[in-house]
Amino acid sequence: MQAPPTTQLSQQDAAARLVQLEAEVAKNRAEIERLTRERDRLRTAYEQLRLELELLKRRIYVAKAERVDTAQLELEFAGKLAALDELSADLKRVLDEGTPPPPGPRPERKKPTGRRDLREVPLPEERVEIPDPTMEALCEAGQAERIGFEESRKLAWQRGGHKRLVIARVKYRVPGSCPETTTLQTAPMPKETFARSLAAPSLLAHIICDKYTDGLPLHRIEDRFARDGVRIDRGTLSRWVEDAGATCGATVIAAAREEVMRSAFCIATDATGVLVQPIPTGKRQPCRRGHYFVQIADCDHVFFEYTPRETSAAVGQMFRGFSGCVQADAKSVYDLLFASPEERRKRKPPDQQEEVDLALRQEVGCWSHARRKFWEAAIAKSEVAKEGLLRIGRLFALEDKWRGRPPDQIKRLRDEYLRPHLDAFFQWAQPAYDKVRDQRGLLRSALGYVLRQKDALTRFLDDGRLVLDNNRSERELRRVAVGRKAWLFCGSDDHAQAAGHLLSLIASARLHGLDPEGYLRDLFRVLGHWPRDRYIELAPKYWSRTRERLDPAQLMAEVGPLAIPPPLPATTEEQPTSH
Repeated sequence: MQAPPTTQLSQQDAAARLVQLEAEVAKNRAEIERLTRERDRLRTAYEQLRLELELLKRRIYVAKAERVDTAQLELEFAGKLAALDELSADLKRVLDEGTPPPPGPRPERKKPTGRRDLREVPLPEERVEIPDPTMEALCEAGQAERIGFEESRKLAWQRGGHKRLVIARVKYRVPGSCPETTTLQTAPMPKETFARSLAAPSLLAHIICDKYTDGLPLHRIEDRFARDGVRIDRGTLSRWVEDAGATCGATVIAAAREEVMRSAFCIATDATGVLVQPIPTGKRQPCRRGHYFVQIADCDHVFFEYTPRETSAAVGQMFRGFSGCVQADAKSVYDLLFASPEERRKRKPPDQQEEVDLALRQEVGCWSHARRKFWEAAIAKSEVAKEGLLRIGRLFALEDKWRGRPPDQIKRLRDEYLRPHLDAFFQWAQPAYDKVRDQRGLLRSALGYVLRQKDALTRFLDDGRLVLDNNRSERELRRVAVGRKAWLFCGSDDHAQAAGHLLSLIASARLHGLDPEGYLRDLFRVLGHWPRDRYIELAPKYWSRTRERLDPAQLMAEVGPLAIPPPLPATTEEQPTSH
């Protein structure tokens, strides 16, 4: 029996309505899925930003940022600054109305000229009499006689305060054949490192150590001297320091650098910034930013090299001619060091092909840098990063067990015990990186760093003299970072370069267990007498042996003759020492 037409129509409407509802449900489901994905993406982004904010807070309050930028604070408090300026103007107006006009300009005092008279300063005194051996022989023979002294004075330093150093050169009268031909003669001034300088070696060493060892700016040193009754302006102190740094750079530092470029095994390096005053142009300018690179050559020498710009060209010039291992972080300015001579030649213009550095260097990575990146990711609550920290910690724990042993024994122990853990680390890191390759974040940065630096990070397995980290470079740079908070900036590029030479000597002296002030005092005492081709004997690495061969009485005298011993045997033939 055929259904009525109305019933068939109702079924068709219901089927159409059902299709329409199913389409709407599918559309709504798709929209819900899209919104859910968007919600999850926003949640992930929010959580990532929150964790990065937590990391930044830890960096600020735990690591203590080296410099605080006040520009934003000034913008935020611009209204209060304007109100303070207005109050200051009102106060000045009230004071001007209630007080009589100021008197006329004070007469300017004439600036003293000539060498200052140290006899007026109440200081303990040490007297050094300098005879002339030839004239003394004539005096003993009755052909001459002493008639007095030609005296000059220097400022010296002894622990506990200043002292006045009197340099008394003997004066002689030499009678001739008749009274009219009598002549006068004075014992010649002995050699000095800084001729005609008011500062004796001990005072100059004390000023340099106050600034670059203890971080005292020159204006504080000036105030301390004034309290002791010795008024020396900071401009004079600055010239003394710069002259000392330039002199040491052209002598002892140059000789030590030549030895390092020729025979060093590994140089560890890192860099930090420093502010430098601009060249005066008649208007106020902000300080320029220069950079100090530290270079630690084995356990022999430490250098602080200043460069106005942190570029690959500057780094290449510092390492020019050195073939060996270079331990550094993965900063791009170091890439040129590890390129082949052919690659360096391609980067040079055709007219500079003769300047291409042909030295070959191997990159040594730093596991502390790698660990730091995993630490940052672990702060962001990454379980994978925490596992990475545990794996890296195992490497350092094993390394500590054989620290201080001979290099060949260290290499054998590394191959037997540490290499399997290192291989397992990279086998774990590659699949972990593949999972987060497309996700921005700290974990991807940490894993990507160790995989890109795999060859450099495993280089320490090749030789027992190499170490896992570059922490020693950062420890040396802390002296600059701490010091610049006090002295703030360098006066010029030349002054920054001279300061780098003094920092180099101080750091090298500490490396070899020497008192920096005592070493610098002795160095300034003997440098003016020392042969030019033997400056390497005065480097901190060799100073203990050199000092033993000097006359103690002559060395302790601030000025006077100095007997130079014969050259040290095999000074430059020693093998580089292990870290």
